[in-house]
Amino acid sequence: MRSDLIKEGPSRAPHRSLLRALGIDDLEMKRPFVAVVNSKSDYIPGHMHLDKIAEQVKAGIRNAGGVPFEFNTIGVCDGIAMNHKGMKYSLCSRELIADSIEVMLTAHPLDAIVFIPNCDKIVPGMLLAACRLNLPCIFISGGPMLPGKSAVTGGRIGLSEQFEYVGANAVGKMSDQILESCAYTACPTCGSCSGMYTANSMNCLTETIGMSLPGSGTIPAVMSARLRLAKEAGERVMDLLKADIKPSDIITEKAIENAMRTDMAIGCSTNTILHLTAIAHAAGHDIDLARLDAYGRKTPQICKLNPASSVFITDLNDVGGIPAVMKELAKGGMINTDCLTVSGTVQDRLDAAPDADGEIIHTLEAPFSADGGIAVLTGNLAEDGAVVKKGAVAPEMMQHKGPAKCYNSEEEAIAAITGGKVVAGDVVVIRYEGPKGGPGMREMLSPTSAIIGMGLGSSVALLTDGRFSGATRGASIGHVSPEAAMGGTIALIQDGDMIEIDIPARVLRVDVSDAELERRKATWQPPEQHLTGYLKRYAQHVTSGAKGAVFED
Repeated sequence: MRSDLIKEGPSRAPHRSLLRALGIDDLEMKRPFVAVVNSKSDYIPGHMHLDKIAEQVKAGIRNAGGVPFEFNTIGVCDGIAMNHKGMKYSLCSRELIADSIEVMLTAHPLDAIVFIPNCDKIVPGMLLAACRLNLPCIFISGGPMLPGKSAVTGGRIGLSEQFEYVGANAVGKMSDQILESCAYTACPTCGSCSGMYTANSMNCLTETIGMSLPGSGTIPAVMSARLRLAKEAGERVMDLLKADIKPSDIITEKAIENAMRTDMAIGCSTNTILHLTAIAHAAGHDIDLARLDAYGRKTPQICKLNPASSVFITDLNDVGGIPAVMKELAKGGMINTDCLTVSGTVQDRLDAAPDADGEIIHTLEAPFSADGGIAVLTGNLAEDGAVVKKGAVAPEMMQHKGPAKCYNSEEEAIAAITGGKVVAGDVVVIRYEGPKGGPGMREMLSPTSAIIGMGLGSSVALLTDGRFSGATRGASIGHVSPEAAMGGTIALIQDGDMIEIDIPARVLRVDVSDAELERRKATWQPPEQHLTGYLKRYAQHVTSGAKGAVFED
């Protein structure tokens, strides 16, 4: 066993002394040591209950003959970090989480791992760590919260609607009292936010890849079924250890293909493009935007969940969850069914899954759209690519041409939008918010929600070298690469330049000649940054959004 490095032989007597200080007895010393990598936090609704998940995981490990050791990682709640300096630290926390787990489990060589993430960057951070360590491991998420209730309509809502209500309030369409009433009811339980936002997207894709048990991505946080699944995960990791099944056996290129297909089919957050690219890189596979878009063009969207509709992740769970989605895709030859998972093969899961219900999960014969929920755009404004959640774009905005309104930060853009300086037809350009330029590639949920809340969602587009929350909807184009801080064309756009967006044709361009762009670039200088601490180091090493914003090798 790997843990014998700290348990066996006379030279390890000091190590055994420290282990016995923990209460480890002679019988336990002979058993496998299993890390329980938790991310419980009193500050994150999606993580406030993870101590209960960990209790069940540890019970399962003990049931199967292992000895659990729990430690915690940091975690950022993107909703709480939104629209201020804190969002600069969200994406970069992914690498910090991966690094810290690598440090902890190399300094303390345990035999297997159970990862307990739930929210946005914690899931991919732990997946990156799993790839690096390549030890037998399994994931069990904390699960989604239940949908909230609107004080306006009485209908179900998620956090995305609450952000949009802020825009409505800014233009007098909603009173302060109603806005605050909704703040009490939008997020009613523990769990990851209730729509197909980034957290639920990544938990669903972790299940698709095969690193978690069926249901891990969709069973609500408050259901006892999740506690039982957590116990099963603890038991199952011991089977993986005995069989020596590691992430390198599961996170194969074919498994990543399954994730890309499912991503497109269920209309995930555009953040998944960053994370799948990064995970593939960590696993030794070459996945780029062109390949992602190729799958998007060939994969129909068969689910539309909040914020693109009034259907929530809990509804998807009720009709079979991710296995049912994959079963429908497999009918069209779009899923590699022979891939290994933490519990048999993909085909084993599909055999136990129900057929598509036709309402929440559409059939291949009657999809929401013939192509996937995310599109990659290119052109002189995004030579290395940009992404848009096309499944959440209004039909009238699939093609748009309008004058640019340029802002050099999210704060500038918010002030202009809520101040009435953005009008129908405009294309809002928010730049210097990329991985290096921000740094940290902040999410532009507040600007996009303000546009929707003010009634401009079907007439105003927004593009940025930053990124978007999974709660964003509308003609919101992000990850524009090269970013402004690296001299990308987005840095050279001026107010009034005509921007052409053609999502079906995958085009994003500015109607300015190459000669004029070269003239502008000759006099361009990047804004001076005054960075310290982790952000300074992050900006020095991070690559572009087109490469998953990973660190340079």
